[in-house]
Amino acid sequence: MDVVLEILNQFGRAVIQLLINPFLYVSALFLVLQYRKQIRLERKLFHSRLHSLRKEVLRSVLWGLCGGLAVSVIMAFFGVVITQGTVIVLWIITILMALVRVRFMCLAYSVGVLGILHVGLSWYPDATKLQGVGVLFNWIKEAQMPGLLALVGVLHLAEGWLVSRQGAQMASPMFFEGKRGKLVGGYSLQSFWPITLFLLVPATGGVGTTLPWQALFGGDIWSSGWMILGFPIMMGYSELSLTALPKDKVRLSGRLLILYGLVVVLLALGVHYWSPATLLAAILCIVLHEGIMFYSRYLEARRSPLFVHDGRGLRILAVLPGSSAAEIGLESGEIIQKINGMKVKTRIEWHEAMRINAAFCKLEVLNNQGEIKFVQRAIYAGDHHTLGIILAPDQEAQYYVEMRQMSMISYLRSKLSGRKVPAEQSDSHIS
Repeated sequence: MDVVLEILNQFGRAVIQLLINPFLYVSALFLVLQYRKQIRLERKLFHSRLHSLRKEVLRSVLWGLCGGLAVSVIMAFFGVVITQGTVIVLWIITILMALVRVRFMCLAYSVGVLGILHVGLSWYPDATKLQGVGVLFNWIKEAQMPGLLALVGVLHLAEGWLVSRQGAQMASPMFFEGKRGKLVGGYSLQSFWPITLFLLVPATGGVGTTLPWQALFGGDIWSSGWMILGFPIMMGYSELSLTALPKDKVRLSGRLLILYGLVVVLLALGVHYWSPATLLAAILCIVLHEGIMFYSRYLEARRSPLFVHDGRGLRILAVLPGSSAAEIGLESGEIIQKINGMKVKTRIEWHEAMRINAAFCKLEVLNNQGEIKFVQRAIYAGDHHTLGIILAPDQEAQYYVEMRQMSMISYLRSKLSGRKVPAEQSDSHIS
């Protein structure tokens, strides 16, 4: 009973610690601004609102809270030995990595680099005695890699779960330049979750009571006391989908992230029982994460674009929420073959077919399972002639989005110069 009361007491202190952490509010502001920017771009491109800012922010916060609590419970049994020096080193590495690419702002990369430096300094023990940088080198040398690797793995397990469940919620239809300059439709998939972690960590002078379980990592260090550390992190998912439906893309991404998380947890266990494996585990932590990126890009390059028109009819890129098309069950990726009995292969034929009957429309549609379905609806006063359908682009489209890799230096330079960062400079990544 005393242990439960102590845990509740420590948890309460961790909540207070979390609420006074400025990064919690920075994360919330980032979430609102990022979603607001995405929604404004949708309105600019399609003159319609595809997402609700309030709804999406609330959804991300609630799911992030659930994911954070799940990670915290799992890590309570693994145990993570993390000091202030370790946190400072990870921040330094993260900032330096972000100067190369924004997508490198991920714990997988910073922990991987820390592990490599950790092993390197073990070969040069006198480096900790150097003036100025000796303290920094000592922090690196004292880093407890099994717990940090386990944290990376468990966080990516949570991310894989969140991506599978929620990754397609903020899918934004876009026009892109495909191979040989042909315009194709696709989706920009971006979702963010503010994760609140409550990590059980050893602390000298902490709670003297004994835990009812033995944390796997840390050994006897837990006998000196323990405390619960509360802090927020931001978890994000960003990808492009030109060759698959958003739901299929996030399902694959989620599985890859879960597989990656399981592998890193196994690597953490390996390092715990055999420390010479630290260097290999640190390298694999980075390489496997990059492998997910390359595999996703490989699939996109290998497959044919999905959201293009062909001889069968007009491809649906997106359906506006609450529109007439949504009411009659039309979905992204389906092909409209006939309208009011007239075959349609161009936008001009679309408009001509809609004018055949001003009060009613009947559509013949090839669905995503390759089956023909018939849908119909009366046309009321005020209904838009497109029924709320965003079609894949043709070569008469006036705009498209180009996605490029971006460094933090480029981002900051554009901000300091007062110049807006265009959509084509967005970074596509999983982190």
